[in-house]
Amino acid sequence: MNLGAGAKTIMSSLRSRFNDNGVNGVALHVNGSNPSPGRTSDVLQVTTNRHPATRSNRKPIRISIWNVRTLFKKGLLDNVLREMGRLDIGVLGLYEVRWKEAGTFRKNDSTVIYSGGNKHQRGVGMILYKQTSKSLLWHWALSDRVILVKIKGNPFNISIIQAYAPTSDADDEIDSFFFNETLDKAYNQYKSTEVKIVMGDINAKVGKGKVGSIVGPFGLGDRNDRGEKFIDWCARNHQVITGTWFKHHPRRFYTWTRPGDRTRNQIDYITIIVFVTL
Repeated sequence: MNLGAGAKTIMSSLRSRFNDNGVNGVALHVNGSNPSPGRTSDVLQVTTNRHPATRSNRKPIRISIWNVRTLFKKGLLDNVLREMGRLDIGVLGLYEVRWKEAGTFRKNDSTVIYSGGNKHQRGVGMILYKQTSKSLLWHWALSDRVILVKIKGNPFNISIIQAYAPTSDADDEIDSFFFNETLDKAYNQYKSTEVKIVMGDINAKVGKGKVGSIVGPFGLGDRNDRGEKFIDWCARNHQVITGTWFKHHPRRFYTWTRPGDRTRNQIDYITIIVFVTL
């Protein structure tokens, strides 16, 4: 299946709907736009069809990811929520949250879900902003690297994995992350009738060069071994690496800059399944 066929399947089949407050339809639109500078690295848009009595016919809900470096200091979460409101982001995946343990709570009408641990620079989270939070079905904190969140839809529910892969200093953990435990364990919780999204800091470079319907022609740099592993994982699970299919200004391609120099890499991704089984 080429991307055109996959995109057509997404647009025609994934008519998921949030039922709250008159929202009667959701379609997924994949784009690679980066709505803000810094570490917000990729975006999907979910377009909602609202009842005529509500304020708009088609309200886009953005799904994005962000390395927040930490949310341990007072006031940082408030800053994130303000940015979500300013940028109109409905679902925000977070990594390097650095909170301990796991849990969920409400703040300013939004739902915050997190999974942490005792190791430095770990911890993942997800924020469902206001209206989107009303459609939360279920969440599962697998580890300080992976959480799974399910959102109510009709006819299709939407399942989102937020991931934070091991860095280059932990090569011995990467095979376990992709194949033996964490990511596969979360993905196996998906149902065939769900929209499946995987997003986060994968710490892999898929690089330039199209690979079937998985990687598009607009990657950045050279592919590394981790990139090959990630592409193989996406192929096994029918996931498209969305940000590689859209041409942007060069400054929109990289998602990470090495401190103190000009080294720039694309290591953060959002993927989506190319079809849903009816």
